[in-house]
Amino acid sequence: MLTAQAALELGQAAPNFTLVDQHNTAHTLSDYQGQWVVLYFYPKDDTPGCTTEACNFRDAINHIIAKRAIVFGISLDDVESHQQFSKKNNLPFSLLSDPDGKVAKQYDSLGDYWLVKFAKRNSFIINPAGNIAQIYKSVDPQTHVQQVLKDLSNLQKR
Repeated sequence: MLTAQAALELGQAAPNFTLVDQHNTAHTLSDYQGQWVVLYFYPKDDTPGCTTEACNFRDAINHIIAKRAIVFGISLDDVESHQQFSKKNNLPFSLLSDPDGKVAKQYDSLGDYWLVKFAKRNSFIINPAGNIAQIYKSVDPQTHVQQVLKDLSNLQKR
């Protein structure tokens, strides 16, 4: 799951960004310093794997909050798509819209299939100092949340 070839490396400062969520609220990553942040990139709202992953984060949200962490889902979908996806699945966290893929690219998570751009299914845990503490590439939407919870616990013990 950890890759040494990633453009981003463990311990380096997480690239800052400002994106809008499904409620048209802007979120700037640096505003969350002092907290653990889980950023998960996903390809497309309302597709089977992405729905599974989002619902698994939803179902684990109390455990994530108990670990003093916040979750953000990021895709290239627009705000309206995020609104519908979030409402349909009762998602209690922000889905950030990255329509031009700029943030996905910063996180080495921008995919390209012919002319279609999408966010790769990658995730990052960012520690309270704002540094990348864990990198996940091409995650399995079925089991990813359990791995994030386990890793959050281990990282917080250090």
